[in-house]
Amino acid sequence: MSKGSVFIISGPSGSGKDTLLGELFKKYPEILFSISSVTRNMREGEKEGEKYNFITREKFESMIKEDKLLEYNLYVDNYYGTPREPVEKAVSENKDIFIEVDVNGAKSIREKLPEAISIFVMPPSFEELKRRLSSRGTETEEVVNLRMAAALGEIKRAQEYDYIVVNDDLSTAVEDIIAIMKGSKFSLKKQNYIINEVLKNVKS
Repeated sequence: MSKGSVFIISGPSGSGKDTLLGELFKKYPEILFSISSVTRNMREGEKEGEKYNFITREKFESMIKEDKLLEYNLYVDNYYGTPREPVEKAVSENKDIFIEVDVNGAKSIREKLPEAISIFVMPPSFEELKRRLSSRGTETEEVVNLRMAAALGEIKRAQEYDYIVVNDDLSTAVEDIIAIMKGSKFSLKKQNYIINEVLKNVKS
């Protein structure tokens, strides 16, 4: 029996991952989103269970010890991670789920879930990426430059992914992700079970 799919989505700050996912979920509200667990304090405008679950450091470290995370990292003395159970539950219930994560987290997830489909969201150009980051008006030039430096390192690792989606036109990029989702259903790693089903009663 075919199961749900895990989709990993990554891309530098300013590539438009959140906007793409927002549009995708509008079109397909049945698709699930993996909610990260974090140990930092909730920020203004955030809601528990919307993008993050805010938990104690003790609970997070207990999850690490019990192998309940697909990936995690420590950033500015706070833990961030992807819980394993909701992802495995979605797959077992034949539901598709997206995990938004950085390139290092994506690598960890691929090692634990080799059947996961990975998508890297690419800006149309480095110049456009800088324009998007600068046009936000919420960050200093120094922070923008730091984000650009981080983006360079991330883009160099885009070749680790199964698919690259260039987010130049939003609606086109959303349709590209939908096409990837539909096409992945027929990949060998998703359909391998059918070979065994067809051959199970065949005498050698």
